[in-house]
Amino acid sequence: MVGVIAAGVVIGLALPEGLFLPLSESSHHVRFGLCSRGGGDNCVVDGDTFWLDGKKIRLADIDTPEIHPPRCVREAELGHRAKERLHALLNPGPVRLDMIGRDEDQFGRKLRIVNRGGVSLGDILVREGLARPWVGRRESWCDVT
Repeated sequence: MVGVIAAGVVIGLALPEGLFLPLSESSHHVRFGLCSRGGGDNCVVDGDTFWLDGKKIRLADIDTPEIHPPRCVREAELGHRAKERLHALLNPGPVRLDMIGRDEDQFGRKLRIVNRGGVSLGDILVREGLARPWVGRRESWCDVT
C-alpha cells in the first residue's frame, strides 16, 4: 500500500507487516509554525516534538535538550537551537513518519522516526550536536563541556 502525500508531507505508519497506512489524508498545504507545549496544529514544540494534524509526534530516535523548563542555561540555549532546526528541517518538503515498536510514549505522543529521502531528521540533529541518540533514558545536558 502506498502512503498518502498530504500537504507536502507523507503521513503514515509502517505496520509490522510492512504496510504503510495514512494517518491523514489532508489535501491542504502544511507549513509548520512554532508553538509551546500547549499544542496547536502543524507546529514545532521543541527539538524532538511537533504537532501534525492534531496529533503530537515525538521523534523516537533522539533526545534533545529541554526548554519546558530547561535545567540550566546551556540546556535552554541548545534546546531553542534544536527547536529552530527541527522547524527548518520539517518545512522544505515531504517527510515520512515510521512507527517503531510501540505506538505512544507515557505522555500520549506518537513515537515515530521522521525521514526525508531515507535520512532520519533525528540523525541530522545528532550530527549537528543538537540531539543525542535515544538510549531509553534522558541524560543531562548541563554537565557536558
